[in-house]
Amino acid sequence: MSTNVYFIRHGIAGDRENYATDAERPLTEIGDRKTHKIAQKLKQLGLNFNLILTSPLVRANQTAKILQANKLSSKVEEFSPLAPGGDINLWLQWLETWQPQENRQLALVGHQPDLANWAEILSWGEARQVLILKKAGVIGISLPEVGSPVGNSQMFWLTAPKFLLD
Repeated sequence: MSTNVYFIRHGIAGDRENYATDAERPLTEIGDRKTHKIAQKLKQLGLNFNLILTSPLVRANQTAKILQANKLSSKVEEFSPLAPGGDINLWLQWLETWQPQENRQLALVGHQPDLANWAEILSWGEARQVLILKKAGVIGISLPEVGSPVGNSQMFWLTAPKFLLD
């Protein structure tokens, strides 16, 4: 059974200079509204995740909760390796133990450039830093059924948010 992973960047967040730390920056009103519209479109397209893993940062957590509120998944869990600078190897170790009953659709909500770099590592075996994941954009990667996903996965979706907004 194959696994599809959707890398979803957080929505538009507040300016860095307005917050004591980067981790505290929430979605803006516009970011919240656009992220809701994108989540609704993803639901219309038939997406449904077994689980949403999210960075612990406020803006990513808010984005994950919006996906959940739009019935894309009933489960959201914080996953510290999705914070900026997180290690893909920790996620790969977690992935080996993940046992969903069916579907095998996973959403990872985090940050640029990490999510794009992880998608590149899975697809090409290395981070080439050529993919750009816009705020509230989506990259879809299909992992192989057997063997290491590193360098053996296939990208099937790269969408900027403007193509998901009506």
